[in-house]
Amino acid sequence: MARFLVVASEPMEFPEIVRRAQDVQRPRGLGVNWARSGRIGGNEFLFAANGATRKRAGAAIEAVRDMFKPEAIVSTGFCGAVSPELRIADLVVATAVERDGERYASLPVSGPPAHRGLVRTLDYVAGSREERLKLHSAGAIAVEMEAAAAAERAARWGLPFYCVKAVTDLADETLANDFNKALRSDGHFDTIVLLSGALRHPTPRVPELIRLRGRCVRAARALGDFFANCRF
Repeated sequence: MARFLVVASEPMEFPEIVRRAQDVQRPRGLGVNWARSGRIGGNEFLFAANGATRKRAGAAIEAVRDMFKPEAIVSTGFCGAVSPELRIADLVVATAVERDGERYASLPVSGPPAHRGLVRTLDYVAGSREERLKLHSAGAIAVEMEAAAAAERAARWGLPFYCVKAVTDLADETLANDFNKALRSDGHFDTIVLLSGALRHPTPRVPELIRLRGRCVRAARALGDFFANCRF
């Protein structure tokens, strides 16, 4: 049995994974916004969500390290496609994670079908089609905001690192809502800022938010299926 620390940004990325776990508990005093523990396939997992961005993910990992004593670190959650081949709720298993020229290897995971390739970590939401295609031309297939923090700490501590993501937006889309403006220092997106902006520009912002909610549900389900049937 191995001990896996699994880090994402929001609890909404975890429900289908946790639903497939056994002996689920709500650990207290870990110093993160949200956490659950449980067993899947004979291994022990701690699932933690502490907000978006590398800073928040890194703080979560360091906060729980001494108490949980992980033997491997997994970065999971949602991502944006930068490869045109990726569709909504497709799974991405990173071969490496890169940020600002720093590249960290990510170990393979056997399981349900998934796309494999480079995942790029940014400190903001890559909302435009042009930027996503530029990231793809530089070798990435997906973009997100936390994995490099997990990869860096795994490398520093000599732990295995894995990255498994699910797609919620496509490479050829430009987001109508300004998610960067709504991103707070605690790593959460301000609902009031998003809704007020959407009400000022209801088309296409309101339909996009509704559509994104449905995509997140699909992506979370895909992650649950993957964790229930994969082998790290």
